Amino acid sequence: VPDDLLLGLKFIFGPSAVPALDLVDQRSVTRVVSPSGRTAYQVLGSSGKLYTCYSSCHFCTCPAFGFTVLQKSESLLCKHILAVYLSQAMGACQELTVSEEQLTSILLAEEEEEG
Repeated sequence: VPDDLLLGLKFIFGPSAVPALDLVDQRSVTRVVSPSGRTAYQVLGSSGKLYTCYSSCHFCTCPAFGFTVLQKSESLLCKHILAVYLSQAMGACQELTVSEEQLTSILLAEEEEEG
């Protein structure tokens, strides 16, 4: 990423920019697609935990998103969602095709962890 673009990313997205680029460099973003076309993204966080992101509704299952974005409104997004957007733009997203049942299990596993 050229320096001028990196500065722009840091200006707009603040402290999330560099960690998000690190996630993209590590190829930590996977686009999960079912035969019906339903899509979610999974990002392997720097802590080793897998987070599910939905770019269509701008949501991530990580604690930072819940606290910094939703509760405190201190940021527009977390590093995981930014990594999804950057990996899409850079063509650096891994692709995984799963069955409808597998995608449902991925989505339900997140709900079970929260509840």
